[in-house]
Amino acid sequence: QAQPVESGGGLVQAGGSLRLSCTASGRTFSSYAMGWFRQAPGKEREFVAAVSWIGRTTYYADSVKGRFTISRDNAKNAVWLQMNSLKPEDTAIYYCAVARSYYFGGDFRQYDYWGPGTQVTVSS
Repeated sequence: QAQPVESGGGLVQAGGSLRLSCTASGRTFSSYAMGWFRQAPGKEREFVAAVSWIGRTTYYADSVKGRFTISRDNAKNAVWLQMNSLKPEDTAIYYCAVARSYYFGGDFRQYDYWGPGTQVTVSS
């Protein structure tokens, strides 16, 4: 069963930008909301952003609102997270996840399929 796979992480200076990608082969996620979460060392997993199945509705954590943008292209079976004005506190492993049927929101317990994660490190 195909899982989503993240890419695009890396090391960037504060104020810089990164664009994370999430793709999957062998499985389509076009009927489900998608989300991005992150987890920093010693901290709990944190919701970052979500996009509805058709891509018209988005939802962000207050900590990233105005800096991050989530988008998707169902024809490409892909989801992206554009991260601008990055801060050191954005440093974490970022995960892409597929929501359960009919769910749209930030509760990680409502997401069934998770990618392995990609490391984002923001230096001060």
